[in-house]
Amino acid sequence: MFFYLSKILAFFLSPLIWVFILFVYSWRSKTESKKKRSFIAGLIVLYVFSNSFIVDECMRAWEYTSPDMQKTEKFDYAIVLGGMVSYDERLDKPQFSRGADRLLQPLVLLQQQQVKKIILTGGSGSIEFPDHKEAAILKKYLVSIGVPDSCIIIENESKNTRENALFTKRIVDSLHINSKILFVTSAFHMRRGIGCFNKAGITNIRPWPADRYSGKRKFGIDHCFIPNIEAMSSFSLLIHEISGYFIYKISGYVS
Repeated sequence: MFFYLSKILAFFLSPLIWVFILFVYSWRSKTESKKKRSFIAGLIVLYVFSNSFIVDECMRAWEYTSPDMQKTEKFDYAIVLGGMVSYDERLDKPQFSRGADRLLQPLVLLQQQQVKKIILTGGSGSIEFPDHKEAAILKKYLVSIGVPDSCIIIENESKNTRENALFTKRIVDSLHINSKILFVTSAFHMRRGIGCFNKAGITNIRPWPADRYSGKRKFGIDHCFIPNIEAMSSFSLLIHEISGYFIYKISGYVS
C-alpha cells in the first residue's frame, strides 16, 4: 500500500500539476478577482519553479556532500541503490537514466581495485512492470560488459528505500560484513538512504554521493532569469525527495 500511495503522492507534489490546477481554476472561476489572482499565482509558480538559479540553490542546500575519495581508501563491498534503469522490451536491453552515475562511480572504483564487490539493491519500481527487477537487469548488463559474476551480489525484491535497507541487511548479516562499506546513491537521496540503512542496523557505511544536481554557482542571465523546463523537473524531484524524507521520519523508517 505504501508503494502505491508514494506514486499518487509524487503526482500531486509536481509543481506542473499546481500550475495546471491554478490555470483551470482561473478559467472556470465566475469571479473576476479570483480569476485574476489564480492566473497570476499560476504564472508565479510557473516562473519560480522553472528558474534554474533557484532550483540550483535549493539542491545545493539539500544534497549530501562528503570528502573526496582517497586512493588509499579500500572497501570489500559497495552498496549501490537502484533507481537508474528501466527495461526496453522491444530492443531487449536496459535503458539508463541520469541516475546511472550511481553505477558508474563504483564501477571505476572496482576497476581501480578500491572496491572488491558490489551489492546492487533494487527490485521493480514500476506498477506496470513488476517483473522488471532492476538489480537483476543491472547484473546481466554488467556481466555482459565483462564484470566478473563473482563481483556482483544482488537484492532484487525491494520497492523503496526502506526495503532496500531491510533486505540488504540480510545480505550483510549472511556475509558477516564488519568492515566499512561504501554506500552509493544520488546526492539528493543520500540523507534518506543513510537514515534508512542506519535504522536497519547498517551503520558501518562510508557515504559516496553520486549524480549531483547542484554544480558551480552561476550568475548568467539565462541561468538566473530565463525559465527552463528542466529546472521544473529537478524541483519536482527535490520536492518529492524532501517530502519522502519527512514521511519516512514520521513513520520511523529513518534514524
